[in-house]
Amino acid sequence: MMWSLLLSLALLCFGTVARAAVVTINWNVTWVWASPDGFGRPVIGINNQWPCPKLEATLGDTLIVNLYNGLGNQTTGLHWHGINQLQTPEMDGPSGVVQCPTPPGSSVQYKFLLDEPGTFWYHSHEKGQYPDGLRGPLIVQDPNDPYKGKYDEEIVLTVSDWYHQQSIPLVQAMLNPSNTLFRPPFPDTILVNDKKDVKFNFVKGKTYRIRLINMSAFASAFLWIDSHPLTMIMSDGTYLQTETAYQLHASSAQRYDFLISAIDRDSGNYPILLALDINRDFRNATLAPTFPHNQTAWLVMDENAPYTRPTNNIDVWRPADDTHFKPLDNLAMIPSYDHLVQFDFRFCLDANGYPRACLNGKPFIGQKVPSLYTAATVGGNNTNPVVYGQINPVVVKKGDIVQLVINNQEAAGHPFHLHGHRFQILDRARPYAGDWPGRDVNYNPTPNRRDTVTVWSWSHAVLRFRATNPGVWLFHCHIEWHVEMGLTASFIEGPEQLRGHVFPEDHLENCRLGGVPTRGNAAGNTVNPLDTTGMLTISPTVYTGATWIPPVANTTTTPARGDSISSPARRRAAAGSRIQRRDAGVFEDSELVF
Repeated sequence: MMWSLLLSLALLCFGTVARAAVVTINWNVTWVWASPDGFGRPVIGINNQWPCPKLEATLGDTLIVNLYNGLGNQTTGLHWHGINQLQTPEMDGPSGVVQCPTPPGSSVQYKFLLDEPGTFWYHSHEKGQYPDGLRGPLIVQDPNDPYKGKYDEEIVLTVSDWYHQQSIPLVQAMLNPSNTLFRPPFPDTILVNDKKDVKFNFVKGKTYRIRLINMSAFASAFLWIDSHPLTMIMSDGTYLQTETAYQLHASSAQRYDFLISAIDRDSGNYPILLALDINRDFRNATLAPTFPHNQTAWLVMDENAPYTRPTNNIDVWRPADDTHFKPLDNLAMIPSYDHLVQFDFRFCLDANGYPRACLNGKPFIGQKVPSLYTAATVGGNNTNPVVYGQINPVVVKKGDIVQLVINNQEAAGHPFHLHGHRFQILDRARPYAGDWPGRDVNYNPTPNRRDTVTVWSWSHAVLRFRATNPGVWLFHCHIEWHVEMGLTASFIEGPEQLRGHVFPEDHLENCRLGGVPTRGNAAGNTVNPLDTTGMLTISPTVYTGATWIPPVANTTTTPARGDSISSPARRRAAAGSRIQRRDAGVFEDSELVF
């Protein structure tokens, strides 16, 4: 009741109640043949088309997406990156966490409030699937945009790395005991707006709002526009005080909104240079950073004029420091905290000698029961992290102030994303600064707020947020390959408010179709949730990604003992030899469902 009142008050403050609408979208997730860079391969699209469509709605709208899985051979699901999901944690999308995977031939409905404006995106959150193409922009317009009237048109500009192989064999090669250097798959090329030839009209006298989204699986991206400064107005959905930048560095999942103007002296066509950053530390000259994947888009003032301005005159990238941007609302640093959470990140080997990524010595391992379902069904035991298994759980009370420290004890930078929140970035230390010293000093008094922050190599970041959004929210590196290695933690937020949470029938039906239990602790134990028998503590050695493997037999969704469950992870392991006999683990063209 209180949450409904708060949401109503928030919408009244935005002045959008009268404009609120219900936006309904019907999508069929399908295989599509595409060759965005000249190399043909199967990709995952929507309604038999790729690139995937842009979604656009208005602050205060309710978005309904009816999603049908027409893939035939893979499960799927969508995450709505940057959307808070107030009162709808089951709509956040990560499979095995807040919902069950959607099997082929089945549907799922996502329904949630767009409570904040900004530049967001959607992507599959199902076992390394989104690098195969299932991702696109999500734009939430603001009727009370503080920069309204300062620009004439909008441009959505996406950048991503791109791979010629499908995701499953790439991850299979990575999760191999021979990969002693923990090497991820490196991209084959760069795409801008999911293609190679990109041009935008650039009319003298007009100002343009560019919404930049990095949808990469791995690489960060640099941006520079010839002869035009960038007036920053937003990052990750947070309005900024205007500040001039000349170069940007956007890590995977990050977004920037900025203004550029075509002024009187402009003539001809101007290049927008984008370059993938696949280096451990682009600043460190001793590491000889390289930028093999570059692409030029164009601001076109005269179609008949040559496209001859230099596009390779960046000797050293010196992007703006996003942690220095100031929020437009001047919201001060949250002055204290109730709960200190510290994660030390290192690559690691599991008991079978397979390369993993560990937080505080343990990789995330998906369990038999989705974590949100556990929180809803184990009663008072849902405040005990033991019931959730090895998902690196952190339980926080509703209303707590959380200070989150990430110590990156590895040699490359990593973008960390928190679902359901935008955190304040109190401190993001320089590369090689080492671990957090444990002292809360010299923090930014008016910190920027983001949902994704890059933590530099051998360094740390200090974040702070209010736990006012009950749910199960992932915190993970947004390099998709590292998610598959286990670089993820889980915040169980406001567990008292999650008890008895009701799930939509179509969500439960997908669990039944997949043989996934929906009650009890991580192992499905409803009699004694503190009994850890049957919880998964070692990742399967056979990786099958989102491959659909039907249940061997019908299983109950309310077992008394965890070891009586036929879990998706165990079924994948059992089917591993069959999957591995395929050429490199991929599906042949004839097996694709178009």
